[in-house]
Amino acid sequence: MHQYSFYEFFAGGGMARAGLGANWKCLLANDFDDKKVTIYNKNWHPEPSESVMVPGDVAKLTVEAARKHGDADLVWGSFPCQDLSLAGNGAGLSGERSGSFHPFWNLVKGFRAAGSAPRVVVLENVVGALTSEEGQAFSTLGNELEEAGYNFGAVVINASHWVPQSRPRLFIIAIDKSQPVPDHLVTDGPDGLWHTKALRTAYGHLAPAAKKSWLWWKLPEAPAKRDEYQTFADLIEGDEPEGVAWNSPEVTERLVNVLMNPVNQAKVEAAKKYTKEKGGRRIGTVYKRMRPEGKVTAVIDGKEIRAKVQRAEVRFDEVAGCLRTPSGGSSRQTILVVEGDSVRSRLLSPREAARLMGLPDDYQLPERYNDAYHLAGDGVAVNVVRFLAQNLIEPLVAVSADQHPASAEEQAA
Repeated sequence: MHQYSFYEFFAGGGMARAGLGANWKCLLANDFDDKKVTIYNKNWHPEPSESVMVPGDVAKLTVEAARKHGDADLVWGSFPCQDLSLAGNGAGLSGERSGSFHPFWNLVKGFRAAGSAPRVVVLENVVGALTSEEGQAFSTLGNELEEAGYNFGAVVINASHWVPQSRPRLFIIAIDKSQPVPDHLVTDGPDGLWHTKALRTAYGHLAPAAKKSWLWWKLPEAPAKRDEYQTFADLIEGDEPEGVAWNSPEVTERLVNVLMNPVNQAKVEAAKKYTKEKGGRRIGTVYKRMRPEGKVTAVIDGKEIRAKVQRAEVRFDEVAGCLRTPSGGSSRQTILVVEGDSVRSRLLSPREAARLMGLPDDYQLPERYNDAYHLAGDGVAVNVVRFLAQNLIEPLVAVSADQHPASAEEQAA
């Protein structure tokens, strides 16, 4: 079996590595978060001497230091999304967190200058990257890829096709312009599944040179059913979940009767009625959000501006909301279990969050709740990476490898 090689930047807990699978050898991993570095090594390199993790700021990593680990076929970069997210501050690629793309990309350009350009580059981020800075962020990414000598295209994939979590993400897949692209991997124009309206609009805003380097990637249809857990209820741990406790009746009552508006309260009542008639239980997920439903604070151009109040919003569609990093209590997802008139609530457990990301149950999680939740919320869904690897990345690298036979050193290895 041929084994391809890759670098994993902004590696987190190594979810891209988990998705790429046994066909891939990680030569170098990098992350600046000490807690993530610890759990990465715990899962992937229990023997410290075998670790390929180079912790620290990507801006301080040099081309020479990286190349000591070997030249990679693929560079994977899930760079921070906070400044590109629709829920973020809108700073875009100039923001403190998402701006770390620039030193990362300088490193990739350094590989090219040193004659070791990776054949394929994958950039992963939130779909807000398509519209951030009125589309300028995506245009900047396109310009950088084109100027660095890459043809590229993008797809938007929702992890909900594989796991019961609504998690749409943008994947930009780029290939060195000198490398062949098999005809069956591209299409003449956008399709209706992986090339969303927002993506097509963002493509329209690209500079002419970037458009000439654009490829409409062709992927198979979404799978007919999810990989393991068909519904959100399937992955719930049970009555004694590890790492979380059930809320008191008073907390649950406030969640439903105070924080929910009439629309969401009606969903809970409908769940009660359903379980009384059909038996069993209904499990929903709850997010707390700030909504403009308070008192009128101003009138601007005839429009009333209202104060924001905290609201709890529930869904019973057997799909969890998108996991986020737990920067505040509202970012953590609560589950609601309804059985007749009985309604219980608690936080989503760390293991349930990991399952929503496609991680196996033997994956070791951080001991602290927030650290485990942050690891999951910051990651990329394992199943989506595997889908991309099988249907696009591996075929691209395989054809490129045929054009560039392994060196004597590689053959010996």
